[in-house]
Amino acid sequence: QVQLVEPGGGLVQAGDSLRLSCAASGRTISTYAMGWFRQAPGKEREFVSSISGSGGVIGYADSVKGRFTISRDNGRNTVYLQMNSLKLEDTAVYYCATARRSYSPLTASSAYWGQGTQVTVSS
Repeated sequence: QVQLVEPGGGLVQAGDSLRLSCAASGRTISTYAMGWFRQAPGKEREFVSSISGSGGVIGYADSVKGRFTISRDNGRNTVYLQMNSLKLEDTAVYYCATARRSYSPLTASSAYWGQGTQVTVSS
């Protein structure tokens, strides 16, 4: 059974940086796309970023492009999200996700999910 654990959330001020991590267990992640989604209060869950198993294909939502960086360490079975220049609108619960099938894109409809971690950006 795949489990994703996401420590690293917290309360920060606008303009600060924060790094989220997601440790996977139950599988070796090197052939699985992984990524991050987020859900703000009263809004639907939205895509933030994804990275292919090899790390060669990376995608970002327009709202975070240039500020967030996704990376992975397959040796540690972990994916990271470095968030810089945080804005108030980045406040949300951030969910780590991994594709259910190897060598497949990460989509919200076919993923395993972590429990989520709260990121709150204050002014």
